[in-house]
Amino acid sequence: MNEKFRILVVEDEEDLNEILQFNLESEGYQVDTFFSAEEALKRDLTIYHLMILDVMMGKISGFSLAQRIRKELRLEIPIIFLTARDTENDILTGFNLGADDYITKPFSIRALQARVKAILKRTKATPAEAATTSLNIGGIVIDFESKRLIIGDKKIELTRKEYEIISLLAKNPGRIFSREEILRRIWESDVIVIDRTVDVNMTRLRRKMEEYGSYIRNKPGFGYYFEI
Repeated sequence: MNEKFRILVVEDEEDLNEILQFNLESEGYQVDTFFSAEEALKRDLTIYHLMILDVMMGKISGFSLAQRIRKELRLEIPIIFLTARDTENDILTGFNLGADDYITKPFSIRALQARVKAILKRTKATPAEAATTSLNIGGIVIDFESKRLIIGDKKIELTRKEYEIISLLAKNPGRIFSREEILRRIWESDVIVIDRTVDVNMTRLRRKMEEYGSYIRNKPGFGYYFEI
């Protein structure tokens, strides 16, 4: 099984998005799909082992997204371009941007699965977070090495649970986590924990973040999420 590998698919065709997700998940991969580069850029891209990017999309093309991933985010995650553009110049552009493969439409799903497997095996891909020491989002920095929150030049000491909470929320901006899910993910080894424990830790964390504490929001009846 390939459950340790997580793949990002950015494709603006809904049907193709679903086909790719279904077939890659059938191979055991964890797959996240987005319909635009703008959506993808709001997420923590360091968690992925491989990215499959459509070239022709809305305002930000797959080529532009790859350029940001390589030059601005400085991530070396393997990239496969998936596109109907098959001229020599397009293919050369893709590889010059650091693509590991360039697949033209229409294509065989089995061939794509084989190429994905080959790239992951060749690169022995690991999440970029392993090589990334921090996450900078909305003016706050989460230092993975020191397990600290840094705001400006101020280093904020967090308890282990507070650090795990802010890391979980900041890596998944906009996603709502229920109290039950937070308990399951962060307090999984503890024997007796109640929902109120999450609220107490959120209050402490927000207080330590001062004005940035407003990034952590609560949707009554649903749970907590991170939004800038």
